[in-house]
Amino acid sequence: MRGLTRLIGFIFATGAIVFVVASAVLAAVVWKYEQDLPDYSQLKNYEPPVMTRVHAADGSLLAEYSRERRLYLPSTAIPDLVKQAFISAEDKNFYSHGGFDPEGIARAGLVFLQGSRHVQGASTITQQVAKNFLLNADRTFDRKIREILLSVRIESAYSKEKILELYLNEIYLGLSNYGVAAAALNYFNKSVHELSIAEVAYLAALPKEPSALNPFRNHDRAVERRNYVIGRMAEDGYITQEQARHARSEPLVVNPRVLTPNTIAAGFFAEEVRRELSERYGEQKLYEGGLSVRTTLDPKIQLMARKALVDGLVRYDEAHGWHGALKSIDLGQDWGVPLADIPAYGDIKPWQLAVALDVSGPSIRIGLQPEHDKAGAVVQDRQTGSVPPDGYRWTGRAPKSLVKPGDVFYVEPVAGRAGEYRLRQIPEVSGACVAMDPYTGRVLAMVGGFSFDESEFNRATQAQRQPGSSFKPLVYAAALDKGYTPSSQILDAPVQIDDGSGELWEPANFEGTSGGTHTLRFGIEHSINLMTVRLARDLGMPLVVEYAKRFGIYDNLPPFLSMSIGAGETTVLRMTTAYSMFDNGGKRIKATLIDRIQDRWGNTIYKHDERLCEGCDAAKWDNQPEPTLIDKREQVIDPLSAYQITSIMEGVIQRGTGIAIKEVGKTLAGKTGTTNDAKDLWFVGYSPNLTFGVFMGYDKPRSLGDSAQAALYTAPVFRDFMKMALKDTPDTPFRVPPGIKLISVDVHSGLRGSGPGTILEAFKPGTGPPDSYASGGGGGGGAQAAVDGGGDQSVGSGTGGLY
Repeated sequence: MRGLTRLIGFIFATGAIVFVVASAVLAAVVWKYEQDLPDYSQLKNYEPPVMTRVHAADGSLLAEYSRERRLYLPSTAIPDLVKQAFISAEDKNFYSHGGFDPEGIARAGLVFLQGSRHVQGASTITQQVAKNFLLNADRTFDRKIREILLSVRIESAYSKEKILELYLNEIYLGLSNYGVAAAALNYFNKSVHELSIAEVAYLAALPKEPSALNPFRNHDRAVERRNYVIGRMAEDGYITQEQARHARSEPLVVNPRVLTPNTIAAGFFAEEVRRELSERYGEQKLYEGGLSVRTTLDPKIQLMARKALVDGLVRYDEAHGWHGALKSIDLGQDWGVPLADIPAYGDIKPWQLAVALDVSGPSIRIGLQPEHDKAGAVVQDRQTGSVPPDGYRWTGRAPKSLVKPGDVFYVEPVAGRAGEYRLRQIPEVSGACVAMDPYTGRVLAMVGGFSFDESEFNRATQAQRQPGSSFKPLVYAAALDKGYTPSSQILDAPVQIDDGSGELWEPANFEGTSGGTHTLRFGIEHSINLMTVRLARDLGMPLVVEYAKRFGIYDNLPPFLSMSIGAGETTVLRMTTAYSMFDNGGKRIKATLIDRIQDRWGNTIYKHDERLCEGCDAAKWDNQPEPTLIDKREQVIDPLSAYQITSIMEGVIQRGTGIAIKEVGKTLAGKTGTTNDAKDLWFVGYSPNLTFGVFMGYDKPRSLGDSAQAALYTAPVFRDFMKMALKDTPDTPFRVPPGIKLISVDVHSGLRGSGPGTILEAFKPGTGPPDSYASGGGGGGGAQAAVDGGGDQSVGSGTGGLY
């Protein structure tokens, strides 16, 4: 008995010693690893990289920019079903353990020893948070100890809901998706609240092996793992067995969200916004800051602008012949595979690539480029069609001299004729256009070229081109501000200008002729170069330079007389902005593609509208005066002068170089622009509520042809756009500002008149049309003032000379 007592005592003492030693060793290990543990308190201020989202003006999503596709959701916004699925899949005892789960470790070891395919991890959700946020993924004993120690500390510092929130927003779920919100959108095109049990289970299956469970490459394995998670959810009591059975029977259908500005042909616009955000906030905030950007883009107007521009470019390009096939492929046994491998521009639909299969008949038999399935493989279906004679007649060639079997080119479906296509080619000529709200500067549409996929160079903002005659209204506006009237007479006659080096510059009119004196109105309506140069000489080029800067067309225009007829270089966006100031009565506006920007917390950090609102911050209505908006924008030109130049440019469309636009049947004003050798063609104009500017030319400037002029090519683009944009709007006249007198004058002479051949001309107070003219005037014949009727103010000779 005594021996038994001694044995028990020995065992107890030994156990006690072992326990003390083990505790000491454990304490030493804990102390050692705690010395360099990361600071887990940083989780309190966790701000993960979140993608920036760019929206059109109607709220539709235009683009996303990110390094990690993530949308952050607070725990309260994550449905219970999503939380339950991840807990069943990753950490059954999440709500009961203190950071690590001994039962889970034992269970995972047992499953491993049994050789089951569904290997369970021993890491809890809290441990995964510690690893993902504070440690690395090294598979070492040291890292595991630190992970357990950190998870215990995290559990003591944060609630279970906060830990789950961190986990569900940080976890990588394959296909570049981080967090459940982004994964739901990009796998199923749904919000987390719309997911079914089967869809939630698939997402919960992904953290273990996101690449191995790719739904396209490993579909069967993905379904198997999803069904396993569904079973775990049923075992844990989150769903019923009937719900589990139904969820398992659902096919795994992944519908990746395709987000591209190409859906509304807005690649150039979106890239311009991206550049502005990068310049304003830097790359890190752009790609990780979670900005919410509301742009000015109107998707409907954007599609109209692109169609008008593309139709104009194609119209010019096809008139200059067929360029030839893009390339040739070996038809072989299956022409679809090599055809599918040729990159096609994604922003020129409904155009598509095709290959010539047979050219022996009057029609060209073609095979259409097959699509790729979601896994990236070429689909088996092969579609064919034909290009009938009227589909290639514009080339002026027969099929055999046009293409040969194996040649690849673009075609476009013919509306209403199934299986028939029209031959297309990528235009060599390029161009750009901008549509703008003239009262705010909001860019409603921007097209920087034929195809953003072909070239990202934005010709609306980056191409510096000569505006030609479209600059002339600035010269005439300066004259109207200085006392000229629309009826003032300017000499249209040859003039020689000493350029300062002994060489003489002799400007000429487009037609090469000149014809005596004409009114200011005539000079704009018919785009007379000689009148404009004489007028600029009389005003003095420093004044023209000042107006060009005031309207934002140029920053530092050289004061040479050639600049008065558009020899300087500017952009489509600047010209459209300048014309908008004529349209809005002379108020300065600043062009913008962005209405407002909010940070990740919803705070507005930028807004374009700088008007002040007095009384808008009232807490309640208490019979106080109504809130008022205070507009502090600068008046860049007399509103009466702005209306006069608008009235004159209405005549451009009614009687002048823009007469092709008259068929729109709405109140419009604008001006053509054609440069020397027709290297640049322009039209900039506006309705009372919409401004539109368009440019056409080769990227490497060269002549568009001896007969090319804006009236033939860019004016029709403006016409086509305004037809679409104003289709369902009532015709509205331009607002006549107080003080303007509308007096009937002869359209040719500018003298008072009545009956046929007269128009209502706009005059400022104290001015009016003359009853007759007498020769004379200053400025070396540059201007002749009215001497009868007391209407015109006498206009001095100005500074004259070359500047």
